[in-house]
Amino acid sequence: MKLPLFPLSAHIFPEGRLSLRVFEPRYLRMVKEVCQSGQGLVICMMDEASDKSTNQHILPVGTWVEICDFSQLEDGLLGIVVKGKAFVSISDIETEQDGLRLGHCELLTQEESTDVQAQHDIAVLSKRLKELFGIYPELGQLYEGEAKFECPRWVLYRWMEVLPISPEQKQDFIQSKSLNEVYHYLHQLVQ
Repeated sequence: MKLPLFPLSAHIFPEGRLSLRVFEPRYLRMVKEVCQSGQGLVICMMDEASDKSTNQHILPVGTWVEICDFSQLEDGLLGIVVKGKAFVSISDIETEQDGLRLGHCELLTQEESTDVQAQHDIAVLSKRLKELFGIYPELGQLYEGEAKFECPRWVLYRWMEVLPISPEQKQDFIQSKSLNEVYHYLHQLVQ
């Protein structure tokens, strides 16, 4: 699939939700075209130290998302909410005349489950995530009626989105395809 790329310092994982403010003309065009085509777009992580002119700043794995809501914000800008569908590998990035980037994207598969120990201990991470959503209600509101605190993958992915982990570390976890690695890393942090 050839999809528009939206590089950000924040990231989203499958089944995650992210609120975005859209104001640059290239991204306004992107939103319009994505809404017309229904194809979605890719939120991709950035390496701020790499060269933007050659697209080296776009890391190789992103998340294919769909726009699930939009509104006009108080400051008059366009607000959209995107929902993660799947991880994709990104290659052959092209830059259009207005600066919008398009990339060839292929779906990546993920590990299906965590081990029995992680399944049992996920309750600690789930409880702490609920507490975090209480402290930051704007996060909880994104998942109103759709939170899956009993689902290990969902809980682990939400933690990976909110913790200040480097984009390179997140890329490593995604590419390892191991939820157990993510679980053990997060369990140490949250304990």
